[in-house]
Amino acid sequence: MFFGLSGAQIVGVVLSLSPLLFGVNQKNPAWLGLGAVFFAIAVFLIVVPIRGRSALGWLGAVVLFGVGIVFKWTLWRSDAARGEFNERIDMPGVLSALEIHDGPLVGRSRVAIIQNHASRTWAATARLVHPGLAMADSMERALMGQGLVELLNAAGRGGLIDEVMFIVRTVPDDGAERQAYVRRHTNAGTPDVLRRISDDVAETVAAFGVRTEAFVTFTVTDEKLRKEAKEFASGFEGRVRAMRMIMDELEAKARNGMRMEQVDWLSSAELAEVWRTAFAPGDRAQLVMAQAEAEVNPKVRTGVEWPLAGPSQAGLAIRHYEHDAWWSASDTIRLPGTGGVLGALAPVLMPAERGERRCLMVSFPMMDLAKAQRKIRSAEATADMAEGVNEKLGRRVRAAEQNAMNRTRALDQKVTQGYSMIRPYAIATVTVPNSMPIAEFGRRLDSSIRSAGFSPLRLDLAQDVAFAASTVPVGITLRRGY
Repeated sequence: MFFGLSGAQIVGVVLSLSPLLFGVNQKNPAWLGLGAVFFAIAVFLIVVPIRGRSALGWLGAVVLFGVGIVFKWTLWRSDAARGEFNERIDMPGVLSALEIHDGPLVGRSRVAIIQNHASRTWAATARLVHPGLAMADSMERALMGQGLVELLNAAGRGGLIDEVMFIVRTVPDDGAERQAYVRRHTNAGTPDVLRRISDDVAETVAAFGVRTEAFVTFTVTDEKLRKEAKEFASGFEGRVRAMRMIMDELEAKARNGMRMEQVDWLSSAELAEVWRTAFAPGDRAQLVMAQAEAEVNPKVRTGVEWPLAGPSQAGLAIRHYEHDAWWSASDTIRLPGTGGVLGALAPVLMPAERGERRCLMVSFPMMDLAKAQRKIRSAEATADMAEGVNEKLGRRVRAAEQNAMNRTRALDQKVTQGYSMIRPYAIATVTVPNSMPIAEFGRRLDSSIRSAGFSPLRLDLAQDVAFAASTVPVGITLRRGY
């Protein structure tokens, strides 16, 4: 609201002036000195950020975390682990507020519509298949980047989408597909020496192979979706039709502009498998082998039931998140104001050792046109004030400050031309078995982010939300309170 301070911070700073003003009113030097010291300390505690939070913010978070430990709120155990089986979704933390509905029919299955009762949003997720950027030249990357811009602008102009999130998960290849293929096509008369050679080659390739999964999720607030749904039908049916229109528009933009080869909207069963492999990456091989055996033996049960899609137990620590036999550490990535080259975050996704998984979520929150214009006017007023102060003091403006002022003044023209105002953020997560030191792999993740040219910040005391946002493509965001 004022020089980057929130309303609560402004009130706190004003109230901290009371002892100082009392000393001035009483003309008491002792009160005046104490008031000045109190004001300086209060401003430091309220205003100065320390690793992303003010001192009072850290104090409140640590106190709440301590209360959670005392009452065991940071520990969670599933109903299935206690011998209770329910049809509802059984998930820890922020995921417990989700409900999955069968949405519109696309192809042979119905798309899963994700309702978040806590944040009052609706979401849908699609699996993406992209040719990649390794062989793309600068011209192709520029065209893909322009396609992303067009997709985001279309989402902003529609006025319905609240946030668009892209999630990429990379993990060393488990070789499950190859094992299933070899089992189906192995000849009984194949010499043993050829089998040994094939197994050795497969083991060598698996040691260096990396499997990648990509997803896109969009969220819509319940208020906007309810108003839009009135034109189609009442209740859930109207919301489903409105969501289907958004899905068709985003799919067209992703295929044509971003060169996506496939955009497959996930059904409830597919989403359950994605959910399960987010918490337990090692379970994917079992799911693939079960699907292969089902082709021969129809009695084999495939897929994942929703009551079993989550972890059996989970626990929140200060700097990491524990879930079953795995634990994860998450960093938020400070994106530069000048932007970045498409594909610059690729080093963040490269696992350092076998058994390690890396996940990256880049979110693009949409801003309403009226709110964007208010922010632009406020930013322009702040820039003009800073420029006037510098002229009066005769202070030379640094190049970085001048670039920031020029970028602020150019925002109004861009918004007028139809561009959407977006403040993206990113989260990177590393997941390893609990037999590996998570602190070491967390530092390696920090190093990878710095090597890519960005600044990492560990999301202390919020690792469970960060894990859910960056690995489970269901529309969990850091922008809304829970």
